[in-house]
Amino acid sequence: MNRFLWVIQILLALLFLFTGTSKLMMSSEQLGQQMPGLSGGFLHFIAVCEILGALALVLPRLLKTAVWLTPLAAALLVIIMIGAAVNTLAAGPLVALPIVTGVLCIVVAWGRRRVAP
Repeated sequence: MNRFLWVIQILLALLFLFTGTSKLMMSSEQLGQQMPGLSGGFLHFIAVCEILGALALVLPRLLKTAVWLTPLAAALLVIIMIGAAVNTLAAGPLVALPIVTGVLCIVVAWGRRRVAP
């Protein structure tokens, strides 16, 4: 189970690092065009949260310090994925990606809920 969780954590971290950095590289106007109804500043805030969450999915257990951050980060990323699912609900089948990502974050949060590394 530990290896399974590590694989999920690494894949989620890579996904959130990619999405977060790509949002940060875009201007507020570009983000506003891609996601109408949300301000560019708010989307930049979400991007920073995604990057920090990605780091917190892997680094605490890797460094064996503050391991409680991993399940917390996964749980907080679920909230971001709920928002992403609601935001893309009108897009049809594209809503599956944030839902699957959110479920994988739940698996990590549940699997890493114990404090022992």
